[in-house]
Amino acid sequence: MADKALKGVKVLEFTGFVTGPYCTKLLADLGAGVIKIEQPGLGDPARNRGPFPEDHPHPERSGLFLYLNTNKSGITLDPGSRMGRRLFLELVRRADILVEDTPPGTMEEMGLGYDKLREENPGLIMTSITPFGQTGPYRDYRARGLNVAHGSGSGYLTPVSPPEGDLGPVKAGGFFDEYCNGLSAAAATLVAYYGRLMTGQGEHIDLSEQEASLAYDRVELGMFMSENFISRRVRPSSGATLSPCRDGEIILAATGNPRHWEALVAIMGDPDWTRDERYRDEEGRFKHAEELNAEIARWTIGFPKDELYHQLARAGIPVGVVRTQGDLMERDGQLRARGFFAEIEHPEAGRLRYPSASYLLSETPWRLDRPAPTLGQHNETVYGGLLGYTSEEMVRLRQLGVI
Repeated sequence: MADKALKGVKVLEFTGFVTGPYCTKLLADLGAGVIKIEQPGLGDPARNRGPFPEDHPHPERSGLFLYLNTNKSGITLDPGSRMGRRLFLELVRRADILVEDTPPGTMEEMGLGYDKLREENPGLIMTSITPFGQTGPYRDYRARGLNVAHGSGSGYLTPVSPPEGDLGPVKAGGFFDEYCNGLSAAAATLVAYYGRLMTGQGEHIDLSEQEASLAYDRVELGMFMSENFISRRVRPSSGATLSPCRDGEIILAATGNPRHWEALVAIMGDPDWTRDERYRDEEGRFKHAEELNAEIARWTIGFPKDELYHQLARAGIPVGVVRTQGDLMERDGQLRARGFFAEIEHPEAGRLRYPSASYLLSETPWRLDRPAPTLGQHNETVYGGLLGYTSEEMVRLRQLGVI
């Protein structure tokens, strides 16, 4: 079986929830040997977030944690204790990369700041993920995903809104920003790692989640810089809109471009309402978008979404099917053909299906080799096998709350 792309790269992870774990998951799934550090008895906060199989909360069955930590080893360690600090340094000496997400100054307070770690391992790549970065007036501000999303301005970039009411800022669904920020962290980490291969020098990466989120809004930033235009949330217009179908929804963009509009009118059978003066030209269709979209919806509701998609697409009309999670998992032939979902057995959660990767590597393919670790699952392997501690010493470390 072919090796993975990052086989031999040793990563130490001291992060929790989404951004940091997603960064290291991307590395682990490509073959890096990731050792995930969790607090003894507590673990990663993601363990307490659902969804849970059969909706029964359990720290070893969180769908969020299970997905974010595939292909990793897991240990428990309190680096804030004297002995914990010693163990942390022993692990750092053997690592190529450290990814951490503690508040600025925390690592220094524990005697584990970058300057100290560089003394122990001059080639170390240390990626520090914080809400606003290691410097600046916001340096010590605490924040959650909601704060970071709105702190980056992305709340005004979500166009869909209720038909009535104020169009205030709305955070993107789920952990969208956190995943994007984790991807940015992984990319920066790999750039620094490959730089080290050429220079032999380690590096400290200061990743601000605010800035990482903001970097995804390049178009809106460019519009402001060139035209002083500030993006706002807008009501649905004659651009792309959601239209209901018999079994779901499609997204349709046919009323702006005259050619697309004429093709749609023909497919609908040239109904009388399309000759209404309000819809005569693009300007009118834009001005009366709400009424127009309601008329189109009365037509689309009579069709299954896949049937209507193919009919409109053949006519050259921009259209897409809105897929639910169930559609993607159970009925999407494209994903099934490319083997996007992979199954693996977890000792507590059972056999589950996981998303794989958005790319296919011909020589170093992605593989789901092992499920997310249970809390402290690899303590004996790491402390005993890697660091050489005896069983008696490990028992003592557990009694002291170090591991």
